[in-house]
Amino acid sequence: MNPLKLRSMLQSFLLEDIGDQDITSQSIFPLDEVGTGVFIAKEDGVISGTTIIKEVYHLLDSSIEIRIHISDGDHVSAGQKIAEVTGPVAHLLTGERVILNLMQRMSGIATITNQCVETIDDPSIQICDTRKTIPGLRMLDKYAVITGGGKNHRQGLYDGVMIKDNHISFSGSITKAVQTVREKVGHMVKIEVETESKEEVLEAVEAGADVIMFDNRTPEEVKEFATYVPSSIVTEASGGINLENLATFSGTGVDYISLGFLTHSVKALDISLQVKQGNKKEAFRSGERVS
Repeated sequence: MNPLKLRSMLQSFLLEDIGDQDITSQSIFPLDEVGTGVFIAKEDGVISGTTIIKEVYHLLDSSIEIRIHISDGDHVSAGQKIAEVTGPVAHLLTGERVILNLMQRMSGIATITNQCVETIDDPSIQICDTRKTIPGLRMLDKYAVITGGGKNHRQGLYDGVMIKDNHISFSGSITKAVQTVREKVGHMVKIEVETESKEEVLEAVEAGADVIMFDNRTPEEVKEFATYVPSSIVTEASGGINLENLATFSGTGVDYISLGFLTHSVKALDISLQVKQGNKKEAFRSGERVS
């Protein structure tokens, strides 16, 4: 993740939540009230977003001590400690919700991605994401896919050409659409074409597509279509594929399977912050653990 972009995002998220002040925490706790909180996984899964803990708390108060006990991509069990933070109680509580909202979503994405990688159980096929992300959270969503063992598709409309059915309909044909794009983009830009039939696959091959997607095809069709594509062209299957039928696409010969549900309808992984008893600031010295 781009650290400058991440910091800017988190500042915006904190300002949205805090506004002028955290009226509850600041009213109850003076800034010399120090305590320790522990981030705990409440269910099994794959963790993503531990850097969020550091960045949020350092934005709020650089004196907060942060100890991260696991790495992104690690599997955790229910009850396992993720991180421990020590500092002013008011600041620990102010940052809690933004951290949990993001980490729970990212860890949920990493967990389902990992399940998909294990389910397909075919090292020749890579699981990847789509653009079906929450607006504003794409960088975090796609990072979470990586930590779960998946790959990223294009980041947005700007870094790769993807000619879909509507582009083809308006252009008149796959051949014309690819030819028009080739005349306008540089040699570093890949061109992907979405196909739904043997005829469209053969046309995309002839047109010189760099990537050919088999859209909403059965495992049998995907396996057949892949035989029409030379090894120099990357293949992708997408549409109508879910965790229940994913295993049936193993061995089909496709290079990538892109799954929108990794990010558009993910279930958050349950994580909580458990706060220990606080102490006055004079009892807190840098480098010591406060209990």
